Order: sequence, then C-alpha cells, then structure tokens
Amino acid sequence: MEKPVIGTREMGGASRSGYGNPDEFVRIENVVKKFGDSVAVDGVSLTIAKNELFALLGSSGCGKSTLLRMLAGLETVTSGRIFVDGEDLATLPPYRRPVNMMFQSYALFPHMTVEANIAFGLKQEGTPGNEIRERVTDALELVQMRGYAQRKPHQLSGGQQQRVALARSLVKRPKLLLLDEPMSALDKKIRRQTQLELANIIDRVGVTCVMVTHDQEEAMTMAGRLAVMSEGRIVQIGSPSEVYEYPNSRFSAGFIGSTNLFEGTVVEDEPDHIVVESEELENRLYISHGVTGPIGMAVGISVRPERVSVSHARPEVPYNWARGVVTDIAYMGSYSLYHVRLPGGKTVVSNLDSASLMKEDAPAWNDDVFVSWSPASSVVVTQ
Repeated sequence: MEKPVIGTREMGGASRSGYGNPDEFVRIENVVKKFGDSVAVDGVSLTIAKNELFALLGSSGCGKSTLLRMLAGLETVTSGRIFVDGEDLATLPPYRRPVNMMFQSYALFPHMTVEANIAFGLKQEGTPGNEIRERVTDALELVQMRGYAQRKPHQLSGGQQQRVALARSLVKRPKLLLLDEPMSALDKKIRRQTQLELANIIDRVGVTCVMVTHDQEEAMTMAGRLAVMSEGRIVQIGSPSEVYEYPNSRFSAGFIGSTNLFEGTVVEDEPDHIVVESEELENRLYISHGVTGPIGMAVGISVRPERVSVSHARPEVPYNWARGVVTDIAYMGSYSLYHVRLPGGKTVVSNLDSASLMKEDAPAWNDDVFVSWSPASSVVVTQ
C-alpha cells in the first residue's frame, strides 16, 4: 500500500545541515534539566532512527515527560544538545520546530467540528484553502474518520477523539511526532484494541515517533525500541524482547513485567555457566551463561514467572528448584498466577497456563509443591 503523503515532509535528500545518518535522526547529547536544585533529567544521551517508533518508559517522576517536553520546546534544556534531522533545536521556539505533540488530554477544541480541529494548525500557518481541504481529507481517511468530519468532539468516543488528535498532529507533516501517554484516557479494553491500530497508522505514514508511557504493555506492544528511565537517567535501551528477556539491572527486571529475583554470591564461574549460592534457596542456582567478575561477587538472579514450573514431584536435578507451599492462586483466564512460599519466607510466583491446570494432579491451595526452572531461564543482574 502506498504511504499517505500527510505524514512526511519532503526532505530533498540530506538535511540542510549536511547531517544525514538515518540511524541518528534524533540525537540527544548529554541533556540535563534542572528545576532549581532538583534534577529532572540527568545526563541523557540517546539516538533514534528515522521512521522509528521509540518509547520512553518509566514510573511517574522519572523524567520521561520532561524529556519529551524539551523535544517539543515546551521546556528549555539546562545543558546538552538536541538535534532532529541534523538541526540543532536549541534556538528554535516550539512553533518553528519540525515537531508536533499529541497530548494525553487530546486538547480538541470543543466548539469546532472534527474537520475544523484538524485544519486549525494549517489555517494558522496560512496554508492555501485547496491544500487544507486535500490534506484534511487525507488525514481523515488515514484514521478512518471521514464519516465523522462534521461532528463535535463531545459526539465522539474516547478512541475516536484520539484518532482526531492524531490526524491533527500528522496533517502538519512533522518530522517528529511526540505522543504523551496516548492511551491514558481510554479504558483498558479499548486501549488494547487501539495500541496496534495506532502503531500501524504511524508506520504507514512513515513518521519518526517518540512516545512517553508508564504502561509496560503499551510500550512493548507499540514500540520497536524502548528506553527504561529511573530518577532522570536511562537504565536500559533495547527492543521490547531484549529488555524483557535480558534485563541489565534489578530495576529493569522488576519494572518490565514481573520477575522472581534471588540474591546470592558466585561460587563457580566458567565461560558457559556460573553457579550461585543463595540463602533464599535450599540448593544452588545454575545459570547457563558466564559473568565478568570475581568469585564471591554478589549478584541477583532474575527468573520470569512464566519460566517457573510448579509440581508435586521433586525435580531430579541438583540445581534450580525449591520446595514450598501454595499460598495463593489467581485465575487470569488463559493462565493462573501461583504464589508459592518457600521455607525461608520468600514467595516465588509462577504463571501456569490453563491447559496444564486441567490435569487431575494440578497443584491446589495449601499443597506442598516444588518450583523449578531451567538454567537458560535465569538471567544474572549485577546492578
């Protein structure tokens, strides 16, 4: 399918600055933002490729929204530099930046029709009337809202209002689209339906996009890459699968999804495996990858709940298992969450799929059980 023209500017080859690396379409260099003595963004450096949908993910107060507002020009940079397509944004006011931002409240004008809302920015720029009509029609078609052009915002559902806000952002053909918590105003069911739809629209248009969210599922569903932020710094950058499967710190392991984290010390270190001794378990942990560090080094071992098995039978291997008691079972439809308390007091969480729970010997409340996992299911984190 041919891409609509509304979401792309004519680049004419390399940018006017001569900077033409598509893998560094957005370049953030050691950016710091202070509010008085408080540091909101602390030395962030980041590159984003052209046409990439990139997510900034973190809890409230981590600095992600402040970073987004600096890209938009709504906050000034205390120190550092920001480039978009090779152009230094430092001296450009918000209205002159090749950037458009879609706010979480959508900020639609309640007295205007859908069509007028989308056309507003173009009229402010003095775009000719024929071009406005053509671009607004293309935008409505893109977000599948052509039949709602004459409605007012209050006559639309939350999902429809979001589409209008997206169309208004794209119709001005920004080089960079900024999304601030784009799904926060939608209920959970509509949010899930809309995530892929919104990502597909952005992909079809071919615009570079930076999205801020605190919702892990939203970031992992929509983004090609994401950055996990904490206390103004970037903790980890990677694809959703890389960050989930190979967290680089205790924070990443606990923030992206859920995990079972065991603390221990390295007692054996070989190129293809390590052995860790933990006071939280009866036996040692065997992990099928090495680490760089001395014997006796303190480490954390992350094991995702879906990698943990629960059974009445004691495992035959000498590593990676523990006995415990089922203290809680939460039915989630396609799977159930099992909470198993170990003798030392630690609780291990396991996701068991519903098909396996149809067996007659499926673990039940207060059962004595064994939890276990494979060496490849464990990831060492040292931070």
